[in-house]
Formats: sequence, C-alpha cells, structure tokens
Amino acid sequence: MAANPSDPRLSASEVYELHKAAVTRDYVAKPRLDYRTVAGVNGPLVILDSVKVRRTRAIRNLFHHIWGTKRTQRVLLEDTFPKFSEIVELTLPDGSKRAGQVLEVQGKRAIVQVFKGTSGIDAKQTHVEFTGDTLKIPVSEDMLGRIFNGSGKSIDKGPKVFADDFLDINGESKGQAVGSPINPYSRIYPEEMIQTGISAIDTMNSIARGQKIPIFSAAGLPHNEIAAQICRQAGLVQKIGINKGVLDGHEDNFSIVFAAMGVSILGIFSKFGRSRRGRVNMETARFFKQDFEENGSLERVTLFLNLANDPTIERIITPRLALTTAEYYAYQLEKHVLVILTDMSSYADALREVSAAREEVPGRRGYPGYMYTDLSTIYERAGRVEGRNGSITQIPILTMPNDGNVVNYEIRGDITHPIPDLTGYITEGQIFVDRQLHNRQIYPPINVLPSLSRLMKSAIGEGMTRKDHGDVSNQLYAKYAIGKDAAAMKAVVGEEALNQEDKLSLEFLEKFERTFIAQGKFSALWILDTECCF
Repeated sequence: MAANPSDPRLSASEVYELHKAAVTRDYVAKPRLDYRTVAGVNGPLVILDSVKVRRTRAIRNLFHHIWGTKRTQRVLLEDTFPKFSEIVELTLPDGSKRAGQVLEVQGKRAIVQVFKGTSGIDAKQTHVEFTGDTLKIPVSEDMLGRIFNGSGKSIDKGPKVFADDFLDINGESKGQAVGSPINPYSRIYPEEMIQTGISAIDTMNSIARGQKIPIFSAAGLPHNEIAAQICRQAGLVQKIGINKGVLDGHEDNFSIVFAAMGVSILGIFSKFGRSRRGRVNMETARFFKQDFEENGSLERVTLFLNLANDPTIERIITPRLALTTAEYYAYQLEKHVLVILTDMSSYADALREVSAAREEVPGRRGYPGYMYTDLSTIYERAGRVEGRNGSITQIPILTMPNDGNVVNYEIRGDITHPIPDLTGYITEGQIFVDRQLHNRQIYPPINVLPSLSRLMKSAIGEGMTRKDHGDVSNQLYAKYAIGKDAAAMKAVVGEEALNQEDKLSLEFLEKFERTFIAQGKFSALWILDTECCF
C-alpha cells in the first residue's frame, strides 16, 4: 500500500518499522550489573570475583496490530559474558568515577586495568559496572591541529570535536580496516617516497609510504629534535607520470599523528589553566607543543601527549588511539599519514609493569613473553591497503639502554636489549642516532652505516628521485666505511704512517660528516635539490 503524500498518516510499512524499533528498545533488555565483589587491588589492576552472566535477552511473543494485521515477533535469548577489552566504570566511595578495561577473564574472575590509577579504591565500597562496550575513540577531520591527552581527551581548550565516527582502538569497525594489523592479503607494496628534509635519511635511507622504520637512540641524544624536524619538513614525493588525483601529492593531503608517551610535564599546562608538579631533565612535552605552534606545522598534526605522571595504563592505549586516528585519516579520508611514536621504551616499561602486577612469568629483562606479539599489533598497522588511496607510514622512536658499548670503535646503545631487538625483527629497517657524532656537534647525529631502509629500493630511482640515486647512495656508503677504517687505523699508528689513499679517505670522511650529514635544525634539504643532497 503506497503512502499518499497529502495523507498525514503513516504507511503500513512505516508503522511496522516504527513498532519494530519500539519493540527492540522495550524488550531487548541490556541491564548493567553492578558488582561489589572487588577481591583486591594490585598496582594498576583491580581483581573482581564472582563475575557471572550479566545480560539476557528475553523471549516474548509480541502481537503487532497494524491496521488489522496480526504479526508475531520472537526475540531469542542470548547470554553475554564479560569480554576482553570491555570498558568498565568504577564508582569510588567518594562518588567519583573512573574508567577501566577488562584485561583478562578467568572463569568467574575478571582482571580490570584502571586508566586513572587505583589510588582511593576501597575493595569493600567500590562499585564496578560493566558497560558492554569496548574502548572507542571519536574521530573527525577536526582533530587536525588539536592536542589530546593519552586518553584521547582534548587539553588545548579548543572547541569540542564533533565525531564523524566512533572507532574501536582494538578491532574492526563497520567493516573498515581499523584497529588491527593489516591483513597481508590486502596489503599493497610501498612504492612511493616520503621525504623528511634530512639528507642522511632521504638520500641514504629513503622512506617509502606505508613503511615502518624506527629511530634507535639513547638518553641525552636529540631524537626529540629530529622527530620535531621531521614533523615540520616531511612531505610527499609524487611519482612522475602517475597522477592518482589532484590532491594525492598535494601538501594538504599529508597529515601527521604524533604520540608522545611518558614525556616530562614541567610547564606543559601553563596555558591550559592547570598546574602539575614534576621536574625532569628536559621539558619534552612543552618542547613539542611550542615547536609545532611556532613553525605553523600544528595545523596538520594531531598530537597525543601521555605525561610522565599520568597512569601507566594510559601509556598502553596512547599509541593505539594515535593509530586509530591515523587509520581514519588514511582509509576514510584517503590522506597520507605519518605516525611518530615516542618513546616506545616507555611503552614497553608500562607493559612490563602491568605484567608484573598480573604476576606473570617474566621473559628477558623482566619483560613479558608476549611483548613481541604486543609490539607487532602496533607496528603492523602501518602500510597501504588495496582499494584505498591513503597510507600510514610509521616512525617509532626508542631509547636503547646501556649506552656506551663500543662496537667497531663506535659508541652505541645495547641493540640486543629486548625492545630494540624485537622492534628490529618486526620493522623494515632502522635509523641510528650516534653519540660520537653528537659529541662532535654534528646535527643530526645519524650514523648511516648501521642504518638501513629495507624498502628504499622501491621508493627511489628513475621517475621518483634520480636514476642514479641507488648508485650514489651505495658509493657514499662504501667511501664512508673506508674513511671510518682509515680513522681507526690513524688512532693506532698515527697520521704519518698513512698512505695518500688513506689520507684522502680521511678528508672525505670529514667533509661527508660536516657538509652532508650535518645540517641546521631548521634547514630542509629536499631530495630533488641535487646540489644539497648529492
């Protein structure tokens, strides 16, 4: 029966859908059970006991009378148990509320990690309510130019972000490739380049769109300055002869998601009307905020800041919030996104703290045995997906401990430590920040010899940079390595004992480091500028 446009009454189909929606709302019951069975508090974890089935859907025979038509609908019974990553709401004795996440379910016992810490939680008077939903982040293009904390809440006093979608940070949402490592079958091999404006990276270790390549650094080295410089200068290199669209290679189609974990807190909230105490060697958070604001790059950056005095649990979800936001930009807005994560060592330490609180059997150096799997769920979210024009390129930064080890006359951190060791297995290369170069006032102190980009060959060459790009890079590697050997020989026998060829190698070594590797913090050397890079 067709509806008459002049008739204010609803058609039969419209009335049926209206009744159907009302029935669904009224009779599909989803009560939230309130637990008061907190068995204990261990570090950032809350242990619940006697956790049972908490929601049922009742079976009812419903008679719909739609213009004399009698219909019956049956709603089936469905029991739902607490699930992994489910969000819970804790009500403390003073009435304040905190959010948590289900970490593990064992029979009738559930382990919940609390985002804002467990201080003030009383086992006898705390109420815990299961929401039935997982952790989701509201995403929108308006998030560009905004600053959020490690939980995804804005801290820049800007206007409220109206969400275009709510995406699960741990799983797929609405059929989109969001929240989990990319299916290898749907991956596209990276073939185009992202330039950073840093000659040691662009010429010697070129980065492809969709690549994951970490920066290995150590305490006291300028990895934060390098990360900020990449954010200022990074851009796309359009492949010659291929035009995917007017905006594909345009600078407006390039965005950066920056996530800082465990950064210092002194002065970061001076403009936000909040005061926090804490003093460390470097005001990392304020450095990033001011740098992005002063050079105008903040408008294309989404910044997530997990501070040093924020809860440890929040540090675990911060990179996942950042990557989910990046996936929205890349796969729904079809932007090319660069994700910078610093410091992954702080993330791994938070993972170790949670593992110790769960009393799990530790692995190497006390880190959990599943850290390789956990890190892979972060790193493997970089890449390109078939059918989507966007890409996610990932540059995680980590600080290696035991800096001071001498390897081939060079001072390096401990690359055998579990964090860089596992990261190197998962990612596609590495960029080394060297202390010797830093001590000699060479910036950026990138040691190109142990550095490697495994996807460089597909991002350079004729049609992209230069036909002889690979050959020039290989020759620079070879001559620089020979110069290093000559410098080591000079330290043993003296310069007088060197032959003319060794002296020329030493001269090349000095010029290479002072004129090629070294550049200003605000100096961008573009890959197509042959005078600068070659």
